[in-house]
Amino acid sequence: MNQRTVVITGGNRGIGLSITEAFVKAGYSAIVGARQEAGLGCRFGDQVSFVPTDVRDELAHQKLVQRSLDQTGRLDVYVNNAGLSSWRPISEIDEEFFDEMIGTNLKGVFWGCKAAVSAMAEGGSIINISSIAGKRGSANNSAYCASKFGVNGLTQALAKEVGHRGIRVNAVCPVLIPTEGLIHALKSPYGPAKGDPEAFISKFAVDNAALKRLPTGSEVAAMCVFLASEGASAITGQCINIDCGVFPQ
Repeated sequence: MNQRTVVITGGNRGIGLSITEAFVKAGYSAIVGARQEAGLGCRFGDQVSFVPTDVRDELAHQKLVQRSLDQTGRLDVYVNNAGLSSWRPISEIDEEFFDEMIGTNLKGVFWGCKAAVSAMAEGGSIINISSIAGKRGSANNSAYCASKFGVNGLTQALAKEVGHRGIRVNAVCPVLIPTEGLIHALKSPYGPAKGDPEAFISKFAVDNAALKRLPTGSEVAAMCVFLASEGASAITGQCINIDCGVFPQ
């Protein structure tokens, strides 16, 4: 009891798994909400608890918060990481596609924020995993961009709403990170990779990144751990790019 505790949605793979690893290394008790356990128990043992979760369901977030309170008596950090990426021109977007994108990427973050705020004390930190697509648009990406612009707006508004309680709310905005999910999304005929995700990512880095490389999941995770720390106690309402200088601001 009383161990610092983090809830991470989608913390079983990709960037989310890197975030889980980073918080465990930082000494947190971690609770991961995702559709599948994906070997978390074998990897982390009792340092990580898994809760089957559909982030589109408000009650699922309430259950994650309750698990945190039951397990350690506290909720220090809530990382809304679960999300999906898919390219499709607006002419090909139907209600099912739209609802899945907005439901997962925006509504899922909204419910996570609401549940976290209900249980956090002073010093709590909410971290939303957004994207630089939440700051600038790109072709055939309108639904995804809309969802991430929404996440950034939610982050800024909620920071103002709960700041008086000593709760901080920030977003992290990565650029392309070659996770399994992104590679799959880039294989879409509507995506910018034109059938070769690896070549596209490599060229994108050279042509667009000031550092001539793209960030890793562990670098995104390191920012999340920092934002949860006392060292970031004056930082709230920010949407911070992790992009190796692709989109300087």
